[in-house]
Amino acid sequence: MIHEGDLLWQASPERIEGANISRFMRWLNQLGHDFHDYQALWEWSVTDPATFWLSLRDYFGVIMEGDLQQVMTDDPMPRTRWFIGTKLNFAENVLKHELLGDPEAVFLHHCSELRPLASMTRAEMGTTVRKLATRLRAMGIKPGDRIVAYMPNIPETVIAMLASTAIGATWAAAAPEFGPQTVIDRFGQIEPTVIFAVNGYRYGGKDFDRSDDLTQILSALPSAKHLVMLDYLPDAGKPDFAGTTHGWNDLLDGPDIAPGDFTYTRVASDHPLWTLFSSGTTGLPKPIVHGHHGIILEELKSGAFHLDMDANSTFFCYSTTGWMVWNTLMTGPMLGGKVTLYDGHPAWPDARELWRIIEKTGVTNFGVSPGFMGIVRANGIRPAQEFDLSILKSIFMTGSPSTPEIMAWVHEAVKKDCYVTTQSGGTEICSGILAGSSILPTRAGEIQAPALGCDACAFDADGQPVVGEVGELVIRTPMPSMPLYFWGDTDFARYTDSYFDMYPGIWRHGDRVRFNAHGGAYVLGRSDATLNRHGVRIGSAEIYRTIETFPEIADSLIICIEEQGGTFYMPMFVQMAEGQALTDDLKKEIARRLRTERSPRHVPDVIVEAPEIPTTLTGKKMEVPVRKLLLGLPMEEVASKDAMKNPGALDWFADFAASRRG
Repeated sequence: MIHEGDLLWQASPERIEGANISRFMRWLNQLGHDFHDYQALWEWSVTDPATFWLSLRDYFGVIMEGDLQQVMTDDPMPRTRWFIGTKLNFAENVLKHELLGDPEAVFLHHCSELRPLASMTRAEMGTTVRKLATRLRAMGIKPGDRIVAYMPNIPETVIAMLASTAIGATWAAAAPEFGPQTVIDRFGQIEPTVIFAVNGYRYGGKDFDRSDDLTQILSALPSAKHLVMLDYLPDAGKPDFAGTTHGWNDLLDGPDIAPGDFTYTRVASDHPLWTLFSSGTTGLPKPIVHGHHGIILEELKSGAFHLDMDANSTFFCYSTTGWMVWNTLMTGPMLGGKVTLYDGHPAWPDARELWRIIEKTGVTNFGVSPGFMGIVRANGIRPAQEFDLSILKSIFMTGSPSTPEIMAWVHEAVKKDCYVTTQSGGTEICSGILAGSSILPTRAGEIQAPALGCDACAFDADGQPVVGEVGELVIRTPMPSMPLYFWGDTDFARYTDSYFDMYPGIWRHGDRVRFNAHGGAYVLGRSDATLNRHGVRIGSAEIYRTIETFPEIADSLIICIEEQGGTFYMPMFVQMAEGQALTDDLKKEIARRLRTERSPRHVPDVIVEAPEIPTTLTGKKMEVPVRKLLLGLPMEEVASKDAMKNPGALDWFADFAASRRG
């Protein structure tokens, strides 16, 4: 039996001595500090954040120019600004090891269901990025112009992102599994000039032609002047586009460009690097804009000190381009190491596929959702017995809370002497809020500590810090990777309403969390209605926008809960229009529409007819109370009926939840 908080692993004295964070503390101590453990370093990082973040620039040798006037301004969140007077470029800092080290060293490994395993060197990546960036400039693309991609997790997407950011353009991406409206909801807000796209992809052994969907997307984006097409899926169609279409290979014709003949566009800290999008729970997804300075420092810190990566590491994190984790993959090369990319189903042809890739590409640091580990476990696979994992040193699980049983199973069945960490962060800071370190003990189900530079704690309803009881996850001091702004939100109104509505001046993240006395934390789920689908957060609003087109359905409500063992249950409840019935054919059509218009992850596990959908007095669907009922909370703790438009509607859901529990 494994219990929450049981000790699972502790690094040896030798490993602690050699850890990146230990080397960092020794470097700081040479400058007059006196740090010997994580807690002391963390306390300094949040009480003197300006000095801490400046030390990261110097320790990692970030390429930066200009006279530093102020590390951080005195403006409160969310208006705090960083490294005033300096300029740098994200792509330049990712690609710098082509000049600083061996240019023929591997930059990335890649494979997919359409392509065999292959590699690119630092020189190959750098050369290709410079050629594409030069062509983009020749097309008239200027700093601040938006470039977007409807592409999977393949090298061309990395190249396009680095080339775009190299010239100061602002990047955004969506996975090709997203349906047209989901993409339009995102890209339509930022008005892109250039679109990189594939004609289709293969997933789970099936081909998906996206040419018709791409035509629909392009027709809804009048700002787009250029389409760069990659024929990734053989025999797929071609989209219709009124602008100029370029073939991927055509843009890369011509002579190579040496590093010394290319100039990166270095930008100030308030210049937009990329736009990430929230899950769209309550309307259109929030267009979250990050800056070059904050993301570079955050990725270096997180990769080195929380994932324990260095120049000898190969980083492999299973992700799609629609998840913020994809934007963190360049952490490996930025530290001088390598990254492994995979485009395809994680458990096809079987749940051994990712382990095959780990073995073949020499992965040292592996990231995946706890749900995937649950699938491997359920299939009776014990990776340690089937694969050479001798150089695998770290596994981090993210996307959803990891159960004590899954963490213990990973130590038992994958690798006993391995730093297994579960972390929690968000799209908003493109990193971890609650993280950990290889010098700290690993305990079952526990996130080891707040991340360095992140003044995270739990607040009660009165805005007071609490330990040992559940509260709202908050951040009390600014971080440079916090969003610059939301695109189009010129007065910070939407930004402030999203994260500073409950505790003025304090970032409220939207997670329910419990901290313990030694600094560990347990995330107990979202305090809003975001759907956590197999480790990937999606929005209920995206589903509702499709369901609302069905005349047979009067109203609907969808929630997702995490169950024991790391599995998920996502039911959708529908209130039928008068005289209509929920037939099997209608259920199939709902599933088909959600799969094609949104993505396979948007399809519920079950569709259930309910007599009425509960709403607040202002007409908002009561997703969180229904979710709490299915998690086993009593009626009196989930909602006040006085605040409901239809007070009796929750009774049916309470009965449904009770019957499901048996």
